[in-house]
Amino acid sequence: MLSPSASFVQIKFEDILFYENCGGGSFGSVYRALWITQDKEVAVKKLLKIENEAEILSVLSHRNIIQFYGAIVEAPNYGIVTDYASGGSLYDYLSSGQSEEMEMGQIMTWAAEIARGMHYLHSEAPVKVIHRDLKSRNVVLTADRVLKICDFGASKFLFHTTHMSLVGTFPWMAPEVIQSLPVSETCDTFSYGVVLWEMLTREIPFKGLEGLQVAWLVVEKNERLTIPSSCPASFANLMRKCWATEPKERPMFKQILSTLESMSNDSQLPQQCNSFLHNKAEWRCEIEATLERLKKLERDLSSKEQELKERERRLKMWERKLIEQSNTPVSSFFSLFLLHSGSPSPSSQTSSHCQVTYHATHLETGNLQKNQNREVSNLVPRGLQSRMLDLTMLNPSSI
Repeated sequence: MLSPSASFVQIKFEDILFYENCGGGSFGSVYRALWITQDKEVAVKKLLKIENEAEILSVLSHRNIIQFYGAIVEAPNYGIVTDYASGGSLYDYLSSGQSEEMEMGQIMTWAAEIARGMHYLHSEAPVKVIHRDLKSRNVVLTADRVLKICDFGASKFLFHTTHMSLVGTFPWMAPEVIQSLPVSETCDTFSYGVVLWEMLTREIPFKGLEGLQVAWLVVEKNERLTIPSSCPASFANLMRKCWATEPKERPMFKQILSTLESMSNDSQLPQQCNSFLHNKAEWRCEIEATLERLKKLERDLSSKEQELKERERRLKMWERKLIEQSNTPVSSFFSLFLLHSGSPSPSSQTSSHCQVTYHATHLETGNLQKNQNREVSNLVPRGLQSRMLDLTMLNPSSI
């Protein structure tokens, strides 16, 4: 928690008149409010405690970063006071009917504004900052439709540490952030690529999938959001670069700004992009087909997981039987096995026979101890060989 001497304006709780709840940010709820003595409409994020967000915001100043006014530090009414963006979040805008009228010019303007804000955080701010939770919900529109990056509750000063705990929202998170591995500025590049995808498709990333399902798909299966085949190549290539698995292969925001500038000079791109934007019905099925494939993949995984759990349960049952029968004569042991397996007795089989080695264990002072391997020559039907081999797997540590 910050000390009372922290270098930002401390605003009295009674100096704030709260209006409606505007939604939730990371670690707190956001309200539209009036800063009474300044007669200024503001946004207040209520917090359980003041930690690094006020410290980070207090040193930032950029057209595309939300303006910070001060903090309420009176327990238990902690809060962050910032400029109020009356246009709401980019996420809400993209989910509305207004977004259906978007054209390339608007997307290019907003893509550049977000990139400039992120470039400032990484390269121009007094202290370099990794946002770690860049997403359309954390980008807001002012009354004059300028985008500003907000909600720095998950952010870190770069010099503090590059090993981050698991924060953020899975569909926007880079693989290394999901795995709580050391990170660099390019974890924000990955998230930027998702926001760009949102603006182009006006779809929810990985819609219908749970967060942990998305995490598994991104990390273990190297899945990425579907880029429709008719998406202009320059946009598609930029998104793919942003989503590179290796952080070092992703572009920095200075490179992204340079790419966007080159794209703006492409005379053919506006027609291609606008045609793509206005023909959503033709390519939306590609996104939906991928989502169905991913959902099936997850269902198959869940089914396999249940099978493995059932197998583990059966193995544990047989392990208990082995322990209980560790001193049982060999003939009695196999009779017990055949009884539980539901298989016909050896005498009723005419198949060839094999020599079976099994490992017996016994319970000693509350722990499973390894017993000497005992080779037992016994006539066992070949049809039972695979089931007998399962017994040698019941206690791998004894092998």
